[in-house]
Amino acid sequence: MNNSIRIRSNKNNLKVVRDFVTNYLSPYTLAEKELNQIILAVDEITANLIIHANKEDESKFVKLAIFQTGDTFLFELSDNGHSFNQKNYKEPDIKKIISEGGKGGMGVALVKRIMDKVEFTTQGTSNICRLYKKVHQPA
Repeated sequence: MNNSIRIRSNKNNLKVVRDFVTNYLSPYTLAEKELNQIILAVDEITANLIIHANKEDESKFVKLAIFQTGDTFLFELSDNGHSFNQKNYKEPDIKKIISEGGKGGMGVALVKRIMDKVEFTTQGTSNICRLYKKVHQPA
């Protein structure tokens, strides 16, 4: 099975990414909740890359590669857009966002709660986000 996909920076391609992750993970019989959380996390980072890093410029691409080592999956997303500045990132006040009826701004915090480890790096002109998840196969 192919372990990577490359898409244009268009929000319509988020479904392609969700389907790719679903199909890739389907042989592993994960619990439905865990599968949905992984799909949500990958979808959120992909959406951020498309919208914020690449400004929905369809001449730019996002690549997703999936690797497995034992019971841990690595989801590696890369692009050449504007990098995510982790130093300026502050965990959002979820209660404040909800009370003010705000939308957005909670994606990275959500991903960090779902995944076991989240890394953002830049290598040359390539930005890389690595999401690690140890899975629990049903008995």
